Amino acid sequence: MTRIARREVAAGMLALAALAAAALPAAAQQDAPPVRKSFRVCQDPNNLPFSSLDGQGYENKIAELFAKELGLPVEYYSFPQRLAFVRNTLRFKLPGEDFRCDIIMGVPAGYDQVSATKPYYRSTYALVYAQGKGLDSVKSIDDFLQLDRAKLEKLRIGLYDRSPASEWLNKHQLVEQGVPYQIMNADPKQYPGEIIEKDLATGKIDAAIVWGPIGGYFAKKVRQPLLVVVPMRSEPGVKFDYPMAMGVRYGEREWKQQIETLIEKLRPEITAILRDYGVPLLDNEPTPAARQ
Repeated sequence: MTRIARREVAAGMLALAALAAAALPAAAQQDAPPVRKSFRVCQDPNNLPFSSLDGQGYENKIAELFAKELGLPVEYYSFPQRLAFVRNTLRFKLPGEDFRCDIIMGVPAGYDQVSATKPYYRSTYALVYAQGKGLDSVKSIDDFLQLDRAKLEKLRIGLYDRSPASEWLNKHQLVEQGVPYQIMNADPKQYPGEIIEKDLATGKIDAAIVWGPIGGYFAKKVRQPLLVVVPMRSEPGVKFDYPMAMGVRYGEREWKQQIETLIEKLRPEITAILRDYGVPLLDNEPTPAARQ
């Protein structure tokens, strides 16, 4: 996924592919947990809806929630979530200095570059389209696939490369309709929602398949035209849904347990934040609908 999962979980994800390039961390053992003076978060400074330099992402809001519960101020260490993000944030430490940050707020559950916590939400990829452009009858992916074949073959469907969307288009003989976007981009101003906020909104493409949190957030931001978000189900050969967790360093067992306790304690508040950002949550299958 993903940025999958996270730049595209992706998509993840909207660049979870970037995280996968980091080397496996060596387990570090500690005699006693450190005294924490702040809640230090590793973040991408330009990766909405996840995180941003001005703290407007939902991972920022969840970090603030956790910090308040712990009675600590929040501190961020920012680095673009591209190649070797973990190595340059969570595991970055110069001789004689401390680590720069202590937690990544969003990683796929089971991600082995970090010690991943229990999941705190599960989301999925989504199809996003503009109302009034001939797709208004589509309320599910089955509806989409049952459209007249001639209509389907005229569509321009945006997707990030190396995402499950490309596998899905191939499976349903729609490869020619795909408009690929680069998941890894050297431009620091590039952000995962451009495919929705710019190209879909202006009609450059007719639909997009993106990691659900990206689709839901930017569909809410666009005022005209109204955008519809249709969550996608995993199917044989194509996995769309992923549980998301938080990541800490290996060897920091007490810290991980503390975070997992907060995940359980604050789960209703976490869910409320995610829903406010338009994140499709699969524990309670949402009905696709246009933003009101």
